[in-house]
Parts: sequence; structure tokens; C-alpha cells
Amino acid sequence: MHDPWTYADELKARVTPPEFPDRWFDVTDHGSFGEAIRACHDAGGGHVLVPPGEHHTGAVHLLSNVDLHVADGARVVFSTDPAAYLPAVYTRFSAIECFNYSPFIYAYGQENIAITGSGVLDGSAGPENWWPWVGTPEFGWRPGTPHEEADWAALQRMAADGVPVEERVFGAGHYLRPNMIQPYRCRNVLVEGVTIVRSPMWEIHPVLCENVLVRDVSIFSRGPNNDGCDPESCRSVVISGCTFDVGDDCIAIKAGRGPDGRRVNVPCEDVLIEDCDMRYRYGSVAIGTDTTGGIRNVFVRRCRWGGPGLYFGLYIKTNSVRGGFVENVHVKDVEISELTKEAISIDLYHGDGHTGDEPPVVRDIHVAGIRSDRTRSAYLLRGYPEQPLRGISVSDSTFAHVLRADVASDVENLSITGVSVGT
Repeated sequence: MHDPWTYADELKARVTPPEFPDRWFDVTDHGSFGEAIRACHDAGGGHVLVPPGEHHTGAVHLLSNVDLHVADGARVVFSTDPAAYLPAVYTRFSAIECFNYSPFIYAYGQENIAITGSGVLDGSAGPENWWPWVGTPEFGWRPGTPHEEADWAALQRMAADGVPVEERVFGAGHYLRPNMIQPYRCRNVLVEGVTIVRSPMWEIHPVLCENVLVRDVSIFSRGPNNDGCDPESCRSVVISGCTFDVGDDCIAIKAGRGPDGRRVNVPCEDVLIEDCDMRYRYGSVAIGTDTTGGIRNVFVRRCRWGGPGLYFGLYIKTNSVRGGFVENVHVKDVEISELTKEAISIDLYHGDGHTGDEPPVVRDIHVAGIRSDRTRSAYLLRGYPEQPLRGISVSDSTFAHVLRADVASDVENLSITGVSVGT
């Protein structure tokens, strides 16, 4: 690769928003979201208008050449009845393919689709709906009520045993939460301007997509596994100008998990994150844990990370069970107000630790221009003796009010230049 930031600029230039004919279909004139979307698609494409007011719906399935435009003052309120998300669709739950409840807004194999406007998408999740399925009292689960543990274990066994995806059927009678927005095998995807609240779990989850633009989106949803935006096994993704106040990683870049990730074997590559505000909770920009198909060419610039409940900054996390690779990651010009843990964490002992036989390759990670006011430490870097981290650099950065010493073990070619660390 030539200059990485020139490459990032070229990536930004080529990920352009889809364009739509100037035709408008008001959902209130068509009886349902589905009917309005079908009419718009059949007419050759255009905009489906959600006008001001409260609109109740179940699953919304987008079709090619349709922009779902949620107007200012509009609130799309999703049903709390799981049956509203049936029949089950081809999806992923925590990076493993299966059939499950439909994501609230879903598209499979479509081109030129969008969700735009300044209205609100309200998932209606909380301690009474969806969140208790995680099985922890913090999110409303009560002893004796159902939760996801058995289904999640069953799905992982199916993946390990090579059960065909068509036979991994969950949904009705099961307790795997759906994602909020999931385009699957789509091209030319735009999510712009909307505010997302109260999601069951991951909010924006493009899978196996190409040319994805997420910009000026605000997400406020502190539920379990409430990642903000998780591009998985995608190519050419730009996430710009977004605000994340969520219950898990703000952004998590993924590429499949374990045996299923090796079966699909599609990397996530060419991802640009810029001008975003990460406020809560785990990783500001996480890469992993699901790294099995490999992740490369990730660029982060001009972001703001920090808050009393935000843990990590750059958070590369994987292990020898997940395997895969992470390479060519570049971060610059980030302002950190406060993190409870590291500004930079690259850890191969995350989760299952070193208990598998697929040690991941992590190399060429470069961080520059960090201005940090308060962290537990500047960096924690942990490779394996037989598979060290390689080519890690931190330069031209200031870390103030650091509480403990940095950690670097099993790292080859570590470069720390022009870095100030103060207590």
C-alpha cells in the first residue's frame, strides 16, 4: 500500500451514497411499511416517506432502489411481539450464520438502499422486552424466565459440527435477540441522519456488504450487546460524523467467528471511521473479537473518545480460538477525555485466551497524534511467544493522568517515538 492516508481518502471518495428517483410514497397512504416499500420498488425506486408522528410496525424489509426516509418528527416504534419478526430470515447471531427472527430493518441481496432522515427508530427494548433474554438480572431477567444460553450453545455446536445453515433454525420458541438494522449481502447502502434508541442488541450490522456509508447517525441504547455499528465481512465502509452512547462497543469490526468464520472465510477490509464521538461503553473502536475471516485496512481519524463509563480506545481483541488476522490499522488525531482502561489495547488473551490452535496474526498497527487527558494506561500490548504482535507503533502523542505502567509483552518491532506519558 502507498501512503495509508491517501488510500483512506481514495476509499472515502469511492464510497458514495446511492441515488434515488424523485418519487415519494407515504407509508400512511399504503397501509403498511411493506406495502409502501413494494410499491416504491415496483415503480422503479424512490423514497418511502415516514411522516411526522408515531408509526408502529414489525419487521421492515427493504428492497432495491428504495430509501426509507424517516422525517423530522417521525418516530418508528417497533413491536415488542417476537411474532412480528417472523418468518425467520437468513442472518447472523454474534457472527454465526443461522435463521432467526428478522432484524427490525433488514435487506438480503439488495442494491441501492437507504435509511435517511432526522427521525427516530425506536426498538422498544428494555428490561421488560428483549433485554431479559440475555439472562442477567441487570437487564431485567428474573429466575425461572427464559433466556438465550441454551440456544446460543446449540448454535455454536451446529457451527462446530458443520450443520448446514438451513438447518440452524431459531426464531419462534427461541431466545436469540434480533439486530436492529442488518443489510445482508447488499451493495450501496446508506444509513444517514436517524437517531436509534432501545435496540435489542447490535444496532447497525452490515454483513457481506460492499459500499456502505453510515453518517451523522446518533445512537443512544445502553442495553446488553448493544454495539453501535458492526461491519462484518464487508468491503468499503465509511462511518462518519456519528455519536455512540451504547451498551457495548461503539464500533466493532468483525469477520465471522470460529468454524463458521473459517467456512465463510470473507475478510472485513477497507473501513474508514472519521469525525465520530464515542461516549459509552466498552471499545471506542474495537476490532474483534470475531476476527476469523481476517480484518485489514482500517483507518480512524479525528474522533473523540471519552466518558466516565467508556473503557477502551483502540481495542484489538482476539485469541487463538478465533484466529484470523488483523493488519494495516492506522489511527491519528484522536482526542481522549477519559477512559477507564487503555487508550490502545491489543490483546491476544481476550476471552478464551491462548487455548486454541489458531493463533491470530496481528501486525502493522500505527497510532499517531493522540491527545489523552485520563486513562488507566497508555497502552497494553500482549502477543504470544510463538506469534508475537509485529510492527506496532505509537508516535507524536500525549497521555496525561495515567494511573499505571504500560504493558508490552511478545511484541516485535515496537516503536514508541515522540510520546509523553504523565501521571
